[in-house]
Amino acid sequence: MIAFERIKKLAKQKKLSLVEVNDKAGLGTRSIYHWNKTQPSNSNLAAVAKVLGTTTDYLNGLTDDPSLPTDNSFSLDDDKPVMYHGYTVPDKYLDMIRGLMDADIKEGKADKHE
Repeated sequence: MIAFERIKKLAKQKKLSLVEVNDKAGLGTRSIYHWNKTQPSNSNLAAVAKVLGTTTDYLNGLTDDPSLPTDNSFSLDDDKPVMYHGYTVPDKYLDMIRGLMDADIKEGKADKHE
């Protein structure tokens, strides 16, 4: 199962054993080991995600980005107005930024969540 493999990977990166992650998440004895063959409950997966500093979407394989969303980021894909020093950023500027980002993403030059 994807969740088990990703938990194992993140635990290793954080120098934690699966037993330590399991205990810090407040799960039953060696519960995580059963997730190699069964899907964990949402609440148990959320508890493990909190211990590992990631999202349940990452653990479930819905995204490949293990980082938590930051409060200072926003999406240019939203229809909400973007502000800069109290001024609304015109659509033509947002289109230019999107074009530059699309080019960098295509060329593999864009960084994610850094």
